[in-house]
Amino acid sequence: MTTLITEGGPVAADATVTRIGGVPLAPPGTAWPSCADCGGPLQFLAQIVLDGPGAAVTGGPGQQDRVLVLFACQNRPGVCQDWEARSGANLALILPAQGLAPIPLPVPADPDEDDAEDDPDDPDEDGFEDDEDDEDDEDDEDEALLLGATRAAEPQLLPDAPDFDSARAAWAARTGRPRNHVLGQLNGTPAWLQYDQTPNCATCAEPMRLAVQLQEGPDPLTAMNFGSGRAYAFTCSPCTDAAFLWQC
Repeated sequence: MTTLITEGGPVAADATVTRIGGVPLAPPGTAWPSCADCGGPLQFLAQIVLDGPGAAVTGGPGQQDRVLVLFACQNRPGVCQDWEARSGANLALILPAQGLAPIPLPVPADPDEDDAEDDPDDPDEDGFEDDEDDEDDEDDEDEALLLGATRAAEPQLLPDAPDFDSARAAWAARTGRPRNHVLGQLNGTPAWLQYDQTPNCATCAEPMRLAVQLQEGPDPLTAMNFGSGRAYAFTCSPCTDAAFLWQC
């Protein structure tokens, strides 16, 4: 039995559903996370509802409603090791589902401060203030932190499919939709592209359980960047630990 998640169409950027893209939700006061390698802000990738009505993943009896939020560094692709589970260049957080609010975007550094130090009487080389250029720079920085589209990720249970690849092929044949509209799978066994990299919990040292496996999706312009590969997020429910990695 395999549970796929498939492209469910556009959804609000702050929807409290399982989705790819949009804005990250967290308890009020949460700061935007940074890469432990380069120090720059991480890119928000996905939110997975773990418990409660309509949950994609179930943590077990008595478990409070929670969400899993995923980030990775895109400041220096191929340099910061966002593909490694414990590198600090990505982040997976398990958060309570109630009382969440969008995390404010980090305030970018002001390049005019450096210019002012060089020549405070010269606003720009051409004698004009570049307010429009500043606005464009801010838009570019926002786009680097958020994916270009927000997609609902809808669970699709395939009882007769023993693994991800056979489930994806069966779903595409049954629906007539392209295979790249499958955004991944929930729970189950990871469909590794390389070798088994199941992480151990940082608290109890036990092997962690797959919560979600992700594909880049149908639109390369707004896709998560896994080097055309797959990403894997793991959780340890008793310890509320989470880890994230990808392979290509």
